[in-house]
Amino acid sequence: MKGALVFLIVFFGALVVCLGNAWIPPGRTIYGVLNIPETAYPVLGVPATTLTIAVFNGIVYGVVVWVIYSLTLGRRKKA
Repeated sequence: MKGALVFLIVFFGALVVCLGNAWIPPGRTIYGVLNIPETAYPVLGVPATTLTIAVFNGIVYGVVVWVIYSLTLGRRKKA
């Protein structure tokens, strides 16, 4: 349960940061690998390309922090 909260907090934090800075890796790289055409169509006032890159970054950073949190919490319980 705590791991899910950690993921959500990091996901939304990274999403907000990356909405203003779409160049932060690896979102742009993932977007390019998927070969999605770029568009400036606004979704809730944000260009769709920027929003997609920010979501990719949020997912990647959220999973990384969640795994680190889970591994450290698991080791602490065993000791």
